Formats: sequence, structure tokens, C-alpha cells
Amino acid sequence: MTTEQVLGLVFALLLMCIGVAGSILPGLPSTPLVFIGALAHKLYFGPAGAAWWVIGVLGVFTVISLVVDYAASMYGAKRLGATWRGAVGAIVGGLIGLFFNLPGILLGPFIGAALFEMAGGREWKEASKAGVGATLGLLAGAIGKLACCVAMMLLFTANVIYKSLG
Repeated sequence: MTTEQVLGLVFALLLMCIGVAGSILPGLPSTPLVFIGALAHKLYFGPAGAAWWVIGVLGVFTVISLVVDYAASMYGAKRLGATWRGAVGAIVGGLIGLFFNLPGILLGPFIGAALFEMAGGREWKEASKAGVGATLGLLAGAIGKLACCVAMMLLFTANVIYKSLG
């Protein structure tokens, strides 16, 4: 493995780490950023990059993670009685919560969902229950995206290193 290839792998992995952070922090891309890092590495390094089948698997993982994230968020919200307002409120609350560190990230989706539900005419008890559901759904989606990001990074790294040894 040449110095350029090592630096390319490090750069791709740093980009992928931002994707991993995006699986937890709303507003940052997660698995799409991991996929873009792997694809850019492959396009730049050609045969020294990951195999095309690995890029294909990473693409499938990306699509699956986005679908699962959306489905988990909607299921959690609907399961505990949230309307579309609650789901939108959870996303807005999560984005605003980013400015308030960990407490904001954890409480933002709940507060946003509850406030949006109350703005739609629901009582506090129903709105807070919907807020819990929306927050749990977002949390489940984030855990799923995090797992996908880590699996994608491991597959990419293992394949690039394996190819460089052979």
C-alpha cells in the first residue's frame, strides 16, 4: 500500500466518521456520507479501492438504513398516537435541540412533537404521549443507522486492506 493509498483510506474513513456522527445527530447525512466516501475512494483509486460488489452492498445498506430510519420514526410516533404534526415536530425539535448539547438532542424531539401536537389542538396528556412515541421512533432509527454505518465502514475497510495485501 502506497503512502497516497494510506492517506486516501484515512481521508475516506474520516469522511465516514462524519457519517457515523450523522446517524446520531439530526441534520447530518449518515449512511449516504459513508457510501459517498467509499465510492469516491473507489473512483479515485480504481483497482486499489474496494471491490465493486462491496460498493453495491454499501449502496443497498444505504437504501435499507434510510427506509428503516423513516419506518422506525413513523412507527414509534403512530404507535403512541402521534399525527403527522408530531413527527414533523420531533424532527424540528431535534434540529433545534442540536444547539443545546446532549440535553437538547434528547429532549428536543419530545418537546417539538408535543408542542406541534398541542398546536394541532390535542391535550397535554395526548401530546406528551405522542412526543414519547416520536422520540422513541427517532432513537430506534438512529440506532439502526449507527449500526449500518459501522457495518459499512468495517466492510469497506476490510475489503480495501484485504485487496492491498494480495
